[in-house]
Amino acid sequence: MDMREALVILIPFLGTALGSAAVFFMKRQMNPRLEKLLLGFASGVMIAASVWSLLIPAIEMAKEQGGNVWLPAAAGFLLGMGFLLLLDSLVPHIHADSDKPEGVRTRLPKSTMLMLAVTLHNLPEGMAVGVTLAGAMLHNTGITLAGALALAAGIAIQNFPEGAIISMPLRNAGVSRPKAFLYGVLSGVVEPLGALATLLLAEVVVPVLPYLLAFAAGAMIYVVVEELIPESQSGEHSNIGTVGVAVGFVLMMILDIALG
Repeated sequence: MDMREALVILIPFLGTALGSAAVFFMKRQMNPRLEKLLLGFASGVMIAASVWSLLIPAIEMAKEQGGNVWLPAAAGFLLGMGFLLLLDSLVPHIHADSDKPEGVRTRLPKSTMLMLAVTLHNLPEGMAVGVTLAGAMLHNTGITLAGALALAAGIAIQNFPEGAIISMPLRNAGVSRPKAFLYGVLSGVVEPLGALATLLLAEVVVPVLPYLLAFAAGAMIYVVVEELIPESQSGEHSNIGTVGVAVGFVLMMILDIALG
């Protein structure tokens, strides 16, 4: 792995870390309208990335390999959704807009469970970058390094505001600013780790690469449907979240087409 490929893996994590640093500059409470806009934006980026950067390449790769064209995309997508559903049911976590813990019962402090909730969001993003980078490194998959970079950049862009959405609720829960920043950074560590694990798996088992691409897409869509869109549409001013989805979707689509 050269420096460019290592940079692709680290870019999404840097977006989360920089966004988490907003806790040092922002007020204790993020403007609800801005939060809805950012949640919608993150949703749009992840939906577009799932289609252009993951599902379409999975279908094209399956076509090149021969056999059933739609099976890897369909099976991988459903497995990715099921995997995140399982993690969501098992990992103890709590969302910023809720006082009801999810997952297995535990005595972990609220700050830790808030961090775990965002870690669940970040895992599929890391997997998506890793499997796309694996396709680019294999050189015969139709995926380019520029395409992997476009995906990493798009995720980093939506991770920047998401990092602020992580650290600010922690601050509101009584966590100090440095500790809230640290928790935000730690929630993003899973991205490069997930990327490396998926990259190694994809390089070893090349024929399953279309399944892994679709798997990452399913995992990302689960996060969008289960968490991001409901949060952006709750309460008043839901149209602001919808505008955010449109902006994020178009931006990610442009990045993928222009750089891919």
